[in-house]
Amino acid sequence: MSDISTYTARIPARGNAHRVRDVEYYINEWGDPNDPLIVFLHGWGDSGVTFQFVVDALAGRWHVIAPDWRGFGRTFHRASGYWFPDYLADLDDLLSKYSPSAPVRLVGHSMGGNIGGLYAGAMPERVRAFVNVEGFGLADTSPDEAPARYREWLQRSREISGFTRFGSMEALARHIVGRSPGISATQARFVAEAWAVEGPDGLTLRADPAHKLPNAALYRRAEAEACWRNVTAPVLLVAGADSAVFEAVGIRAAGGALPLPFPDCRTRIIEECGHMVHFEAPGLLAQAIEDFLNATP
Repeated sequence: MSDISTYTARIPARGNAHRVRDVEYYINEWGDPNDPLIVFLHGWGDSGVTFQFVVDALAGRWHVIAPDWRGFGRTFHRASGYWFPDYLADLDDLLSKYSPSAPVRLVGHSMGGNIGGLYAGAMPERVRAFVNVEGFGLADTSPDEAPARYREWLQRSREISGFTRFGSMEALARHIVGRSPGISATQARFVAEAWAVEGPDGLTLRADPAHKLPNAALYRRAEAEACWRNVTAPVLLVAGADSAVFEAVGIRAAGGALPLPFPDCRTRIIEECGHMVHFEAPGLLAQAIEDFLNATP
């Protein structure tokens, strides 16, 4: 893929920096700040700028921001661990800067969708509409798993292993295509350049290795669902038909709907698409987002 050029954006992103709590956050931004705001939240291991393909496919005029979460992308951060309450607090601080009074439109993918769902339940007055793309929680855990989980966390914290190393952007781009076959070669190269920097020893991913540690706290699905039930905004659930998320979480679509307890909820399943919907079907995702947001008062 060495002869493959990178993707050319229709609406190039610009970068901004904001001090968000204890971290210098990098914010990817598109469009006119006077236009309606959409806040995109990326998933684990990703970065905000890879929503570029979706932004380019939006038909309307929007002001879009997509932060790089702490320790991912260009939000440089080193920590001994990462905790979900920090993401919620970071989002709350960030929204106070971009929309201090008006509730916002959130679009979250995977981890970003899980953060958005918890936030929308904890702070329902701050969310106007929520598009949750493949952020459907995790499989439930049992209290009996706690000793082994704490042990694993303690042992792996002693020496944190790094991320997989790639020898070139071409190798990383091939890896991205292998995991998301619907992405084009030029788009994969764009994502590779967003995810990594080149150095004398190959590529270094823009991610703190501490993100690879298991969470010391067990996931309690009942708590997430309690937050979801408290969401007052209309919610659109979007899933790739070929995604492994259904098996991983233990849910399945019934009659075209996902059985998640958001009070005002609808579902869109995108065919021939896996977990990385914003890579494999950005046009269909953009259309689903706009159809939903334009119908939201």
